[in-house]
Amino acid sequence: MKPQRNWTSSVRRAVGCTAMLLSALTVLPAAEGLSASDRQAGIAQLERTRQGVMVATKGLSEAQWKYKAGPDRWSVAETLEHIALSEEFFLDMVSKKIMQAPAGKPDRDFKATDQLVLQQIVDRSHKAQAPGPLTPTGRWSPQETLEQFMKTRARTLAFLKSTEGLRDHVVDSPIGQPLDAYQWLLFSSAHSERHTAQMLEVKADPGFPAK
Repeated sequence: MKPQRNWTSSVRRAVGCTAMLLSALTVLPAAEGLSASDRQAGIAQLERTRQGVMVATKGLSEAQWKYKAGPDRWSVAETLEHIALSEEFFLDMVSKKIMQAPAGKPDRDFKATDQLVLQQIVDRSHKAQAPGPLTPTGRWSPQETLEQFMKTRARTLAFLKSTEGLRDHVVDSPIGQPLDAYQWLLFSSAHSERHTAQMLEVKADPGFPAK
């Protein structure tokens, strides 16, 4: 009977240790993910900047679409094409590349970086040259371009609404620090806002056609 008592005692000790381990695991902090409030804020941001593009391009004549304030300046049609091309580029990059990238530092200041993206990208005092693939060439009519943007923005919104792990992967960015997938979606939204401001500048030019 002694071996039976030893075996029973060992089982009890093992069960006790397992219970203690499980108890400890339940109080370990989980990795911080995208909060519901941040997801909703991102959705609102994408919807707001989508509306901005629609308002800035509503009811334009062919002459207004094509007007340029200078030979080296983009027209409203060209600026919209750049927005549409960039929207597709950002969504493709986030969904196919960034979601496979390494994890970021666990102590990253998410909130500060979110705000940095939204503030810095819309700042048109800092000029940037569009890369070749995102340079407008007149590949679509203005209406086709707007439809292309709207379809891609709808996909961007659907991706943000349904995808988990948007805080879990980071890649380097033009603003000097790595951004996670959620922040790249904010980048895309801010980028469209930046160039909406550019379209409004074209429309405010003294030579812009009255109709």
